[in-house]
Amino acid sequence: MNLTAFRRAVARLLAAIATLFTLFYLVGVYFNLQPLQPLEDAPLDVSALRTVAIFGASGTAGDGILEAALADPNVETIHVITRRATPRIEAGVAAGKVVMTVHTDYLDYTALRDLLAQVNTVYWAIGISAVGADQQTYGMIHVDFPAQFLEAWLSVARAEALSFQFISSSDISEDSDTMWVREKIRAEKTLFALAQGTHLRVIAYRPDYIRPARGEAHLGQKLMYGFFRPVGAAVRSTEIGQAMLEVSERAGHLDNGAKLSSRAIRRYSAAYLARAGQLSGKE
Repeated sequence: MNLTAFRRAVARLLAAIATLFTLFYLVGVYFNLQPLQPLEDAPLDVSALRTVAIFGASGTAGDGILEAALADPNVETIHVITRRATPRIEAGVAAGKVVMTVHTDYLDYTALRDLLAQVNTVYWAIGISAVGADQQTYGMIHVDFPAQFLEAWLSVARAEALSFQFISSSDISEDSDTMWVREKIRAEKTLFALAQGTHLRVIAYRPDYIRPARGEAHLGQKLMYGFFRPVGAAVRSTEIGQAMLEVSERAGHLDNGAKLSSRAIRRYSAAYLARAGQLSGKE
């Protein structure tokens, strides 16, 4: 085959791949345009939101969770446990709604025992990128940190019902050879097992792509969100927060071990916003 024929073959192959990709993308858009099924009515427990704790509020997902919690009138006190402050955390402190606690050892929660005894709802968004991370470090942060926390929390919590909701990842399979996927699976299994037989329910959120809260996203993140959102593979960080708030108030709606996909996150966020609109008299 001469060079010209080779180039033509490559061009045809690339065109076929582009056509298939476009077809699959359009199919994804079509299915994503299907309306979200409304959540059924359920008894709400507003007390679950009076005092909450957020771990990882300085990160992408945690910042959106904090933004949603700050906007919720049913949330009276937000304990933010963090290594560092952010403008949103500082604004929450100034407004009198956030109590910030600087904490650096996430394998030891002795110093937080009195604080944890007051909380029955925890939103966990601590995590790192797998890029450049070794398995030991990645596993310690994604498995050992929350596992040690749950053991410490269960030893001091006084509430009859506890809720621990954390950020996991989408499309994770036990058959994967990828390190971070195996560790995410191990995290889910470990945390679900720790809650088994207790008054705690652990719920995993499995978003595909998370866009930072308004004002925090740079151009690249906006472009990524614009590409993945039409096919239902992206959520805003504030949507995760709204979904968590909705799940918290629906105390008996999801059992320990529940896993929420991007579409499920959007569904709970939509239910939360619908209720907020009804309560405020808005459309």
